[in-house]
Amino acid sequence: MQTNCHMSVLVHEQAKKYGDREMLLYQDFGGKEWKSLSWNHVSATVRQVSNALLNLGVKPQENIGIFSQNSVQYIECDFGAWGIRAVTIPFYATSSEQQIQFMVNDAKIRFLFVGEQEQYDKARRVVSLCPTLERIIVFDPLVRISSHDPNAIYFADFLKLGENEPRKTEVEQLQQEASYDDIANILYTSGTTGDSKGVILTHGQFHAALEANHKCVPVGEQDRIMSFLPYTHIFERAWTILALSEGAVIIVNTHPQDVQQSMRDTHPTCMSAVPRFWEKVYMGVMDKIERSGALQRKLFRHALAVGRKHNIEYLSLGKKPPMALHLEYEMLNRTIFSLVRKELGLENAHFFPTAGATVSTHVEEFVHSIGINMLVGYGLTESLATVSCNHYGKPWTVGGVGIPIEGLSIRIGENDEVLLKGPTITSGYYNREDLTKAAFTEDGYFKTGDSGYLKDGELFLKERIKDLFKTSNGKYIAPQMIESKLLVDKFIDQIAVIADQRKFVSALIIPVYPLLEEYAREHGIAFKNREELCANPKIIQMMKERIDTLQQQLAHYEQVKRFTLLPHHLSMEKGELTNTLKIRRRALNENYKAEIDKMYEE
Repeated sequence: MQTNCHMSVLVHEQAKKYGDREMLLYQDFGGKEWKSLSWNHVSATVRQVSNALLNLGVKPQENIGIFSQNSVQYIECDFGAWGIRAVTIPFYATSSEQQIQFMVNDAKIRFLFVGEQEQYDKARRVVSLCPTLERIIVFDPLVRISSHDPNAIYFADFLKLGENEPRKTEVEQLQQEASYDDIANILYTSGTTGDSKGVILTHGQFHAALEANHKCVPVGEQDRIMSFLPYTHIFERAWTILALSEGAVIIVNTHPQDVQQSMRDTHPTCMSAVPRFWEKVYMGVMDKIERSGALQRKLFRHALAVGRKHNIEYLSLGKKPPMALHLEYEMLNRTIFSLVRKELGLENAHFFPTAGATVSTHVEEFVHSIGINMLVGYGLTESLATVSCNHYGKPWTVGGVGIPIEGLSIRIGENDEVLLKGPTITSGYYNREDLTKAAFTEDGYFKTGDSGYLKDGELFLKERIKDLFKTSNGKYIAPQMIESKLLVDKFIDQIAVIADQRKFVSALIIPVYPLLEEYAREHGIAFKNREELCANPKIIQMMKERIDTLQQQLAHYEQVKRFTLLPHHLSMEKGELTNTLKIRRRALNENYKAEIDKMYEE
């Protein structure tokens, strides 16, 4: 049973219901042991945070910054701030000093919570450039606070300001005054163009989103939710709050690179993820199969074919599989597929919301075939996550992004742009009336910038309108579609398609270096460093053959004709990636101009 009350009291209302039942599973900063906190314990800490913030002088609707990885303290700060009607502004843990400075100054932040040493050091370096910033509060007790920094304190000392709830009456009064019109968050999006803008999200938007998503997905008290995408990202944020409203246990994964071990340690039933996570799962499993014996390969390929037929050709269409097929699938599911899921830590898999980018058809079919219920969806920060998703237990189509959530009006506008109106849509951008005005149609529909169409009640996306490339031959190219097809190759880690105003399609490719090095050693290809490895003609020929195989279904003008293997990863510091690891194409074109121009030499 969902508790969909104002978020200022959500944790406290759930504590009344669940008491000492487990709420959060977590590891200390730098620790390996998994620990547990109850609803009552977290509720008490959230009250301390509310009281401590009042003792620091925080006012209703004042902006507070949180610059951290996922952590228990992050969740406690969010709800503690909402408990006194304050606004939280999440920063990505990987944000640059320039981004922090902009956000602190734009939102006039006085109090900034930080996670680990890296975040503290960055915040400390910009203090002199941020006139409003009064105090840094540090989550991780292992952080070394500068002896020249009298205004920084540890979170444990901050909590002491709220011990025994000295401002209890005021906190309760503020919670009674809390309104669904209050701003809950301002989420600064670092778009692929480099422009940062604060999306305003109200408690009313969250309330509507919780109600609508509750009707789509059956998350409940029995579920254990792995929280591994940044809590700063609206997808993870909305999903985590939905799970908390349903009484589920949240497994807080602080470091994304540890997620697969965390899954094996804690056995989640649900987890929100981006397509890249499932692409890596797909590549890992298929690589393991490729290395096995001929009989095992044949058996697994047969099992995948049966899984695909059972789960996609029948169940996804709402049709009942024939008895013989069902019995064979059940046998393979208990033997082969259960082993795959166990290896991933997903023995008790329930369902897995997936969004944030295009999901490759190969990957979507694979995940469903092995018995993992991936619910593909689509959303934006401005729509408070979900616009549409595959509804649990209802028919769905491979390649689609699901059925629109209840209460949202979708219209297809000029250039097939998806337009949105409804209670979950933002009112606009913080301090940016110009951007707000440009983002809406005259009759109040939000312009998503994505082109798509509706078919039989499902939404299908085509491409980002602004990302559409036009070759010098007049052909339109959707780079993300091409990239998603090639990213399923085990040797490709990152790829950026180049085509705008060019004669043909090319690409910059970041290979999976350990696999490429292993391939070179197995085939007697000598190299001294990654530069030599990536430039070797035999390596380039091998990669070309793999790419040509994957792009056979593309039109001739969409196919990658030339590519360059880069000997290093793309960088956030150089502006080549956003905090959500999306490619900033303008920066790539500038930073790799020489490499790109060389691919177009006659």
